[in-house]
Amino acid sequence: MSDFQRAREALGARLHRLRADAGLTGREMASRLGWPHSKISKLENGRQTATTADLAAWAEATGRTDLSDALRSDLAGLETHYRSWRRRLAGGHQHVQREAGMEERSAHIVRAYEPTVVPGLLQTPDYARHVLHAAALHQSPRDTDEALRERMRRQELLYESGRCFRFIVWEGALHARVCPPDMLRLQLDRLDGLIGLDTVSIAIIPFSATLPLSLRHGFWIHDRSFVTVETINASLHLDDQADVALYLRAWELYEQVTVTGTDARHVLAAARHALGAI
Repeated sequence: MSDFQRAREALGARLHRLRADAGLTGREMASRLGWPHSKISKLENGRQTATTADLAAWAEATGRTDLSDALRSDLAGLETHYRSWRRRLAGGHQHVQREAGMEERSAHIVRAYEPTVVPGLLQTPDYARHVLHAAALHQSPRDTDEALRERMRRQELLYESGRCFRFIVWEGALHARVCPPDMLRLQLDRLDGLIGLDTVSIAIIPFSATLPLSLRHGFWIHDRSFVTVETINASLHLDDQADVALYLRAWELYEQVTVTGTDARHVLAAARHALGAI
């Protein structure tokens, strides 16, 4: 179970206690709020994320408006919930890769923006191995081979009919020496080969682009349901719709200055040429 789900269940348990302390049954609470009884059950059992309006109504219905701020604080911890790498990687990288694959499989459209590295779903095995080795920063168990197999297994989704994977990569990521030049060349060849695949869109922000906003951290948008953002110390799970909408706007702004198709191939060719000049 993720840290996010644990926190949502903890909030649900708190809502249950408030209702019980007020002497209300679930059906009485639903009637008082004008909600379906199923919503009461989902909120209390951590199967639905409450909104700020839901929490305000709950506090008022139970006569505990003094707890409104505390409930909103709990919700804020959900909406920008840290899944710390220290805890997530305590057992190694394999289960993290498997969890990412489950999230990708549950989505119809996955949008990924990466300014510093080729996205994991597009990586060659050699490139991916070097990226995973770089995670030694966290001093986690070394299960690189197992994690690599999971990352390669995730890539099978790229070829499933009906799926849509859209990637935006800054040109600088194509030059970043996260692996030896010969391996980077093969990585660039793979990107070239994926351009035109029915289920995949690869767009590149070239060095020459006039940026609509500065190059921010990478992020992944799963449908319009949630966003994942990786920082040095944690992975953020954002499912508040205002946050999702914000990241979609950022995506659209970046997309406006990308090149695709033949123009993207020219950018890849330039990156390969730079490697050959070494």
